[in-house]
Amino acid sequence: MEFKLENGEYIELNKLLKTMSLIESGGMAKQIILDELVLVNNEVETRIRKKLRIGDVVEFDGNKVKII
Repeated sequence: MEFKLENGEYIELNKLLKTMSLIESGGMAKQIILDELVLVNNEVETRIRKKLRIGDVVEFDGNKVKII
């Protein structure tokens, strides 16, 4: 999957997960990030509001999203 960055230079990790419908709520996004279930560029990411920029790749639950 791809996410096209249109309004600004970044999107926060928790917002991306919700926008891409990989999770149901902001609270769920926070919990899965804190539970170390999300990878950013092949590394576990625990910062809920990690700024994602063009070229970053997010992986969660078998899904992979590239920021373009």
